[in-house]
Amino acid sequence: MTFFKRILHFGLLLCLIFSQPVVAERIKDLANIQGVRTNQLIGYGLVVGLDGTGDQTQQTPFTVQSILSMLGQLGVNLPPGTNLQLRNVASVMVTAALPAFAKPGQQIDVTVSSMGNAKSLRGGTLLMTPLKGIDNQVYAVAQGNLVIGGAGASSAGSSVQINHLGAGRISAGAIVERAVPTVLGQGEYIHLELRETDFTNARRIVESINGRFPRGTATALDGRVIQIRAPMDNSQRVTFISQIEDLDIAPSLAAAKVIINARTGSVVMNQMVTLEPSAVAHGNLSVIINTQPIISQPGPFAQRGETAVVPQSQIEVRSEEGNLMLLPGSASLADVVKALNAIGATPQDLLAILQALKASGSLRAELEII
Repeated sequence: MTFFKRILHFGLLLCLIFSQPVVAERIKDLANIQGVRTNQLIGYGLVVGLDGTGDQTQQTPFTVQSILSMLGQLGVNLPPGTNLQLRNVASVMVTAALPAFAKPGQQIDVTVSSMGNAKSLRGGTLLMTPLKGIDNQVYAVAQGNLVIGGAGASSAGSSVQINHLGAGRISAGAIVERAVPTVLGQGEYIHLELRETDFTNARRIVESINGRFPRGTATALDGRVIQIRAPMDNSQRVTFISQIEDLDIAPSLAAAKVIINARTGSVVMNQMVTLEPSAVAHGNLSVIINTQPIISQPGPFAQRGETAVVPQSQIEVRSEEGNLMLLPGSASLADVVKALNAIGATPQDLLAILQALKASGSLRAELEII
């Protein structure tokens, strides 16, 4: 009996070693309830209190017009033709996201961005700015002190700057004045929308919901939308949605994909990328142009002549040949990285190599260039 127990324990140990871990995710991490969404708000305002780093009013006439309009509303009437020379005021655009179910009196964060030629918004205060939606209705009002994540200093024509100084945030800087009606479904149904179209995930979500609630509660309309029969009472419907969002499923594996950013030279690939056996040779070609001015002067005792500057250019083309290297078949992301690193190419060279591997059919992944 002891012998069979040892065999059983050894088999269980092998199963634990070679089994792949299954990662479960909640439905709320994969899908949203249809109709529960944020709404974008935008407004135009003025930032005051800057330390001489605001807009140059001669080059930004809209800043002067805004100041005159604001002063007129406050009872300050300036004579016509008044030339304002202000350096501590900047015109800005204020943006915010109004979350679902936001009620009047709640506070939301806002982002303030310079739209003129202000050098910095550090230390500024945003004046009362109405924020409007796509329907041109005011949904919030923003005001407060800006927080800038950068720093800068300048003197005698020299300047030093860290991060960006033309934009900042005001935490809880806007007060909601109008609510956006949000309906949790229509009639007896609510709809669940996956963040990414995936038929496997849609099927597994339907199976999970029908396994927890009576069969037929959930039905997949396509690879992205799932129709769910829900209680009619709002209180029961909220509880029902909460129970659905907490259900766990094992999501399907993502498609093999390689993301290339041609502007920065970044290359990102997921764990599903594989590589077929292939041979790669890559050489670097560089062109060097060097131009030096040569001054030509008239000879001594010359009756006529002018001094001329003639540029002389030297052009050199260098080509570094690369050896033909064999890339073995790679069944995992780590092997793909090792194979590509063996080429010794720079990130910019790697962009061309990956495109060539995809064209030849050796790269088993979707290539996306952004």
